[in-house]
Amino acid sequence: MFQRADDPRAKLVGEIISDLHLYGAHSQHIGDAFAARNQLGQADLHALLLIMEAELAGEPITPGTLREELNFSSGSITGVIDRLEAAGHVRRDRDTADRRKIFLRYAAPGAEVARDFFRPLARRTEDVMAQFSDAELQRVQTFLTAIVGSMRQHRDDLRTRS
Repeated sequence: MFQRADDPRAKLVGEIISDLHLYGAHSQHIGDAFAARNQLGQADLHALLLIMEAELAGEPITPGTLREELNFSSGSITGVIDRLEAAGHVRRDRDTADRRKIFLRYAAPGAEVARDFFRPLARRTEDVMAQFSDAELQRVQTFLTAIVGSMRQHRDDLRTRS
């Protein structure tokens, strides 16, 4: 988006948006490389990322929630989960309180594959993070949480219009 050079805030906002676009594009490329090396399709990769994020948040995801997040049919999500499980990336666990409920968990073999692949990126990320104070990182995290929420809302709006 073109911004007037004499408007410092508009210029800064434009640069931030541009950097977010580039971050997304580079993330997609890295994700594609991981998927290709591990014989995963795009749907498999997106599912795996959601399963991993849910696990990291301490709130394991169910097949139904994964289906809603990806906007897939029940049959399609079952196929994705079956492929990820067969490849050792995820496992199904029954809820101890309600044996009918299934949680999807990142499996140890898949986690090890991901750690090996992403270790160099993790080191680079740690080097960048070390350049910022805790307060600065907290501010960035607050900003990113708001941006992700905005993107999720827009994604959901687009789904309801389709």
